Amino acid sequence: MKHDGLYRRTIVALVHDKPGVLARISGLFRRRGVNIESLAVGHAEKSLFSRMTFVVAGSENSVKNISNQLNKLIDVVNASDISEKNYVSRELALIKVSCNQSQRVELLELSKIFRVNVVDVGIENMTFEIAGGKSKIDSFIELLDQFGVLEIMRTGRIATLRGSTKVGLNDGEFSTCLLYTSPSPRDQRGSRMPSSAWK
Repeated sequence: MKHDGLYRRTIVALVHDKPGVLARISGLFRRRGVNIESLAVGHAEKSLFSRMTFVVAGSENSVKNISNQLNKLIDVVNASDISEKNYVSRELALIKVSCNQSQRVELLELSKIFRVNVVDVGIENMTFEIAGGKSKIDSFIELLDQFGVLEIMRTGRIATLRGSTKVGLNDGEFSTCLLYTSPSPRDQRGSRMPSSAWK
């Protein structure tokens, strides 16, 4: 997906859980002129392995086939570019906002609309926990700007392929009705893009 002159890809990788792996992956991105916009990493379902989710940005040539380059690294078990597939993604953020006693009622109302949790209340501030897509979190932060945002901590995107909904389809594949009937933006060649690319 292209935005602000850059092409963005969402990459999921299963890697060996040992020192130096992230440094080697970062080195590959640096050599190709690719910027890591977000990174989330944690233990995988298998012991001694970790799963990473990257959102990377760069020129079309630099991000093209980036997952194939990752698969050449010895510590990478498998890397997949899921940008054009049917996937679900989430991000977590903790946001500390300046407020006085009279503003708390308005902030609590906003938190209900966005289904946000209040995780801490101080004399002059409140801290919210919000999970969801990037656009949801960005919109909430924009509304909080009027009160004064003191701190933002974001995990970065985590993503996984959606399970198949029809016999014969693999996880992450779109069904025929989704491919041809759902409205979606068009890419630079005029063909329809899957809805997961909007995220």
